[in-house]
This record gives sequence, C-alpha cells and structure tokens, in this order.
Amino acid sequence: MLTMLKNLRRERKMTQGNLARIFHISQTSVSKYETGEAVPDLEMVVKMADFFGVSLDDFIIREAK
Repeated sequence: MLTMLKNLRRERKMTQGNLARIFHISQTSVSKYETGEAVPDLEMVVKMADFFGVSLDDFIIREAK
C-alpha cells in the first residue's frame, strides 16, 4: 500500500502536503505512510482508496505482489 499511495499521489501531481490537507492529517503522516514508518488505520485506508478511486484490494494487495 505504501508504494501504491505514493504512485497514486504522484499520478495526480499532488504533493504530500496537498494530500495531508485533504485528509486532515499532517504532511509528516503522509511521509511516514509512504516510507513505511507508520501505517494508516483502516478508516484512513478506506478513505484514501475511495479518494483515488481504487478498490481496497488494489490499494492493499497490489502493493504486496
């Protein structure tokens, strides 16, 4: 999911700060999600998948492959 989040964000030409403002979290949180230092809770994962228009399977499982 971490690489998926970074890739989806970059595809939309968004900064970590842009994404953080949309989800009302800190830019540091986004950075930590993308580097694997932290993992978002399930509610945040669902919100992010919905925002990017991808299924939870794609958001989570495609990363694992």
